[in-house]
Amino acid sequence: MLPAPSSHASPNEDTQAAAQVLAAIRERVLAATARGTPLDIQGGNTKRWYGQTPAGEPLDMRAYRGIVSYDPAELVITARAGTPLAEIEAALAGRGQILPFEPPHFGPGTTLGGCIAAGLAGPRRPHVGAPRDFVLGAVVMNGQGQVLHFGGQVMKNVAGYDVSRVLAGALGTLGVLLELSIKVLPCPVAEATLHFEMSQAQAIEQLNRWGGQPLPLMGSAWHDGALRVRLGGAAAAITAARATMGGESIDAIEAHAFWQALREQTHPCFASAPLTGDGQPLWRLSVPPTTPPLAHSDEHLIEWGGAQRWWITPRAAADVRAIAAAVGGHATLFRHGDKSTGVFTPPPAALRAIGERLQHAFDPSRIFNRHRLYR
Repeated sequence: MLPAPSSHASPNEDTQAAAQVLAAIRERVLAATARGTPLDIQGGNTKRWYGQTPAGEPLDMRAYRGIVSYDPAELVITARAGTPLAEIEAALAGRGQILPFEPPHFGPGTTLGGCIAAGLAGPRRPHVGAPRDFVLGAVVMNGQGQVLHFGGQVMKNVAGYDVSRVLAGALGTLGVLLELSIKVLPCPVAEATLHFEMSQAQAIEQLNRWGGQPLPLMGSAWHDGALRVRLGGAAAAITAARATMGGESIDAIEAHAFWQALREQTHPCFASAPLTGDGQPLWRLSVPPTTPPLAHSDEHLIEWGGAQRWWITPRAAADVRAIAAAVGGHATLFRHGDKSTGVFTPPPAALRAIGERLQHAFDPSRIFNRHRLYR
């Protein structure tokens, strides 16, 4: 791996160092295309378990790092893909801003490119949007070593077929992410977490009732007979919401630890499906939020107002997917388990055809993260 651009270098030195790293990446891409050899695009490798098993020669992107520009007034930050996510969050925190979709790290060293390529979000997701909703622009290298620019740094530049957002969640199968412009938001002025003792069915009903009201919701989680709801926004809005909703207030330090553990999946409810080592299969079921408790007794955790349900089970993949499909949803084998039947539910034929055309346009030789999405 080539030396990364130094954070202490002058702007000119940083640009020159980045250009050298970019040239080395292009050489690797052109050589892989010529040989038809797949490349395994890597950042911090904190989400290596996500998707189909990686294959190919490693292409380490951590050397291509650094914040290119940050305009707090315009709420936009642009950084190279290998930039550590912690570095970006620290820069934002210094100006009272955040990545709104609350991306999980799943360990030290996670990068901006890996964050967007995985497309994963935390508890704020149903209330503010997914990572793709905040990608304003992207710079990508295709299979011919060409550097392509999509989108821009302001919302009005997004027009036509928005490739920069399609890249979010593509797991690097379309090209090498080089640079990303992300919309950020101010930190909430105030936050509060409320605790309620209730059954799973009661929690789903209550969350959907609150979801139809003008409440400053910023996260929800039900587990083992307890529902916790996070509020965020103006202090007056928080006070009014607490009076409307009731519940028991949670200490701010305890609440922060809870939502952090939920986001990073270090909460005890994930103990049998750990981030590292062996564990039981962890399934993520995406269902309509009003779906009542599903037809099994070991549902593990409910998030996103009832729309995301985590299930740790040794059941066969076909059974899990059938349960999700029966209520109009789908299931993803998030971690551990047998991937031979596929991690993600195959998309409808029309969407699959669009995806294949996009991949052929960007990477006709299929060298980038080959089969990472689908077998």
